[in-house]
Amino acid sequence: MREEEGGGPIQFSERQEKIIEIVRQSGPITSKKIAEKLKVRRGTLRPDLAILTMAGILEARPRIGYFFTGKTVNNLVADEIRRLQVKDIKPVPIVVNETTSVYDAVVIMFVEDVGTLFVVSEGGVLEGVVSRKDILKVALGQTNIHKIPVTVIMTRMPNIITITAEQTVYEAAKRMVEHEVDALPVVRKLANNGGEDKLEVIGRITKTNITKLFVELGEVN
Repeated sequence: MREEEGGGPIQFSERQEKIIEIVRQSGPITSKKIAEKLKVRRGTLRPDLAILTMAGILEARPRIGYFFTGKTVNNLVADEIRRLQVKDIKPVPIVVNETTSVYDAVVIMFVEDVGTLFVVSEGGVLEGVVSRKDILKVALGQTNIHKIPVTVIMTRMPNIITITAEQTVYEAAKRMVEHEVDALPVVRKLANNGGEDKLEVIGRITKTNITKLFVELGEVN
């Protein structure tokens, strides 16, 4: 384990640490030369070199040898988040229709363990978004949440922040931070009928999704 510049501790084996340091100081260098410096067989290093190359820490060039890329794991995580598209991680959306009561919305949130519901009309067309905060506001008032439909408390189009499946996870995260929301509906445009764009909900992306992705990308085995 060592400290990378600008980052926290990164887990590599002791031999992998030595390989990185050798390549950093002597690269480009062949696997044969690395093995000689470590006093081991070249075949012994193949798994370590494969891991470091796949992780992006080293770069291999035929007949030349290994280079140190200069990248930290933090750099690699950032690169991956900018490369990955929303469609690579989007889970199934939790939707309700326009006649769903606030009470039923509370039950669905609890059962599905989500903090945001998407309100849709026929054909899965996005009409609104309901958050825990929206429900809490109405639940604290002197109202009968069994009789109030979610349409009364939802955020309506066009004031909903959305994302498409082809946009990047980075863009999704940026929108959530900028607009202070916990989830975005993943949408696609439907055929324009009557001059108004309709958006179909096909997925969702949340802060939890992105946090889990960040942890997975940050782990070096």
